[in-house]
Amino acid sequence: MKRYILHTPFSIYQFEASTWMHSVHKHTYFEIIFILKGRGFHHINGNTFDYIAGDVFLLGPEDFHDFDIQEVTAFCFVRFNESIHKEYPGDKDRPWQPVIRTLLNTSSQSRGSIVTDKDEKQKLHHLLAVLEAECANDQSQYFDMIRDSLMRSMMVILARNLFSQTPAKPVLKDSAEAILMYIRQHIYQPEDLTIEHLASTFNYAPAYISLFFKKQTGESLKQYIIRHKIKLIEARLLYSQLTLMEIADEFGYTDESHLCKQFRKYTGTTPTAFRKRM
Repeated sequence: MKRYILHTPFSIYQFEASTWMHSVHKHTYFEIIFILKGRGFHHINGNTFDYIAGDVFLLGPEDFHDFDIQEVTAFCFVRFNESIHKEYPGDKDRPWQPVIRTLLNTSSQSRGSIVTDKDEKQKLHHLLAVLEAECANDQSQYFDMIRDSLMRSMMVILARNLFSQTPAKPVLKDSAEAILMYIRQHIYQPEDLTIEHLASTFNYAPAYISLFFKKQTGESLKQYIIRHKIKLIEARLLYSQLTLMEIADEFGYTDESHLCKQFRKYTGTTPTAFRKRM
């Protein structure tokens, strides 16, 4: 399967097509896809969704997709790596930071278009229009700051819509799905992912929650948390310019050495060698 590469932290691309010319593919980046006009089908990760004008999709690096165009369609693709979300003075500990992290680390593609409300779609498309206008002046000293603010606003709106949707099947508080969701949402807070804390959160005895999770998933609770964290670290190494110290701090490791030791244990290579090789 072909994998498309983004050589810059950000790009925006608008075009019309009556026939989709690309085979099923993956990316090395995140992608917000706006449907400006037209209709057809969007095949994502083996699922098929109708699309119409106004729909908005969010794809991550591991999602694979293609389109079946039924009516001439105008697309706008906003492509970006996580590295565009750099902090500006006063940004530290702002409430939008964990919201965007959770959005980018949550699979959204079992639901098709993230936004269904007409007014919410309109807000996103207005922000897109401003973003496109600003891109025409991308040499301005203010461009990066304005671009990042617009992208941040888009993603918070996407998060609001995604997280407010009711899943097709309700997630029961005492289910393995609820535990998995909790782990993904708190992967940057290791103190919230101890066996004792998880047991308390889900009203299980510490010994029982581990047995329950392994019976339901086939993997131990501790192993799942570590493997999920390692996958996210691999994405940081591939798609960001963060140093190992910064990555270690983000994921709650005591130091860079601890990160390297665990990464090597689960991947067979060091973070530095992984980044160079890929």
